[in-house]
Amino acid sequence: MTEPRDGGPPEDLSPAEAAMWNAYRNGSTLDLSDTDPLQNNPFSPFPWGPERIVRASVVARLLLHGPEARPGRVAALKLRGLQITGTLKLAGGSIAPYVELSGCRFESELLMPEAHFATVRLISCAIPRIEAARLRTEGDLHLPRCRVDHGIRLTDAQIGTDLLMNQIHVRPDRRGRAITADGLSVAQDLQAELIETYGEVSLRGAKIGVSLSLRGSRLRAAADRRALNAPQLSVERTLYLTGAWVSEATGNQGATPPFGTVTGGAAGGAAGRGSRLQPFECHGGVRLDDGRFGDSVDLNGARFLLGPREELSLRRITSPELRFNAERPEEGRVVLNGAKVVTLIDLAASWPGPGGLAMNGFVYENLVPQEEFPLSRRLEWVASATPEYSPEPYERLATVLRNSGEDADAREVLLAKQRRRRETLPLAAKLWGFLQDWTVAYGYRPGRAALWMAVLWGVGTLTFAQVDPPPFKKEEHPVWNPALYSLDLLIPVINLGQDGYWRLDSRWQWAAAALVLLGWILATTVAAGASRLLRRS
Repeated sequence: MTEPRDGGPPEDLSPAEAAMWNAYRNGSTLDLSDTDPLQNNPFSPFPWGPERIVRASVVARLLLHGPEARPGRVAALKLRGLQITGTLKLAGGSIAPYVELSGCRFESELLMPEAHFATVRLISCAIPRIEAARLRTEGDLHLPRCRVDHGIRLTDAQIGTDLLMNQIHVRPDRRGRAITADGLSVAQDLQAELIETYGEVSLRGAKIGVSLSLRGSRLRAAADRRALNAPQLSVERTLYLTGAWVSEATGNQGATPPFGTVTGGAAGGAAGRGSRLQPFECHGGVRLDDGRFGDSVDLNGARFLLGPREELSLRRITSPELRFNAERPEEGRVVLNGAKVVTLIDLAASWPGPGGLAMNGFVYENLVPQEEFPLSRRLEWVASATPEYSPEPYERLATVLRNSGEDADAREVLLAKQRRRRETLPLAAKLWGFLQDWTVAYGYRPGRAALWMAVLWGVGTLTFAQVDPPPFKKEEHPVWNPALYSLDLLIPVINLGQDGYWRLDSRWQWAAAALVLLGWILATTVAAGASRLLRRS
């Protein structure tokens, strides 16, 4: 194409392309949308006429080697209601002008790998595929309300400020991935609220400078893929997998308008009249293993629709706060093995039942139930996480309860641990365990030992009050005292000056032997319980 020396449009451009050229030099918006609203929907099957079509090669020429701006103007590409034919190839290019395309159609994929932009805004555009690996922007990358039929690739992309893709609709590529953004770096927020994906969203090793929001989004896994695959994800503040308030005034919720949403969790943000809460939904597995979150992981009201072999995996995550108040998964597993959080905010109704929870090595320092969470339900929570006996979850719960001043509840938890351990022991050890439980509750109910001691002492006193035994030595014996004699037999080691001075016939000898034996059993169980308490301290 030949360019006039004054910077005007080349001679071989179509009227639409010439208008785009001039608008670029002016920094103004070229709006070729139709007066009929039905003809302006870029996602509709209605064809657009040649008066709204420009070639991708002309767009690339403007962005990569465009003419100078008119005096007093800043060059920018701002298009509305255009169709771009051919493949827009910007790979490796440095694009200085501001780019904003709204309500446009792309005939073929958009190629931007290793390109360098200032700010790019693609709003409500229909795009077959976006290929933008290692893309760099100084400012924002906006993709709100776009529809992408064959996936978005942002591997190792670097976004200078915000990445905004609210209400985007993405279908998978050939490998079953809707959004591939492994190694993505975003300096500020990544907002992907109310998005619809039909393949894996992959954020492996991504780094987000502020918060990552997936409020109200619906993620659907492709075959043999997870819905969200984000191991080693780093978020400086909060990961939101919560609901979003959606305005009902638009009628069609499948195509929410630019200003038709109010974001926020179930407890955050006020719902206006004619609004409804759309929860975060995940149809398929979620992997957040080894993630680092600076403020919180918020799962308020989230729905995880897992298959029998799928997981909500939070292995080894680190966060000051975990809000586990999602809906209870009906299938699959929730895995918290090795996770470390300071505060766990949860609901009893959110946790899966036996076999659906794993939390070996899960460390938390504070428990803040959002609603009533009785100790019996908390013990069921631990039991459901340990199909095979493991002491660590019980000890962690007891430590947290003790640190919060709930000593009695902590003892109940440790007693439950001993009872659970007893199930794994051989028969003889089981019998000894039952005896310790029945007598002194493994030492965690010390008042029971005093009660048994009092009962045995009373029985012994009444028994030996019926006899007046002769002494072994007439000159050397104390005054017969049934109460002291019973106590002397009952308490091992200590001598109260009664035992060994009196001759008992065989019937009373058996009674004395029984009292000695019971005293030793009681003393042994008390000592075993005391040693456990000392080790715990």
